Amino acid sequence: MKAFAQTLDLVDDPSMIEAYKAHHRAVFPEVVAALKAIGIERMRIYLLGTRLFMYAEARDDFDPARDYQRYAADPRCAQWDALMRRYQRPAPGSKPGEWWAGMEEVFVLS
Repeated sequence: MKAFAQTLDLVDDPSMIEAYKAHHRAVFPEVVAALKAIGIERMRIYLLGTRLFMYAEARDDFDPARDYQRYAADPRCAQWDALMRRYQRPAPGSKPGEWWAGMEEVFVLS
């Protein structure tokens, strides 16, 4: 199983942050199905202030470059992503054009 950590910021507006959280209490079922279909086994998103942290586990054959493109090709997933981007901003340190920025693993407790 592969593990991924990514970060993103939300717009610094309490009402928008609450709306973002409300949307995640009612994620489109097609989005959940599409994430599972591309190999995501588990996903958690945490929030501190405006900073989001996402942790995901995927099958060993999961390839983010390939599989997230398959996800994005689904019209309902594209609709979800467009809706979420209203609330989101790339985090400081993100590469140009990068939305959810990959994080470096620096410690593992086994």
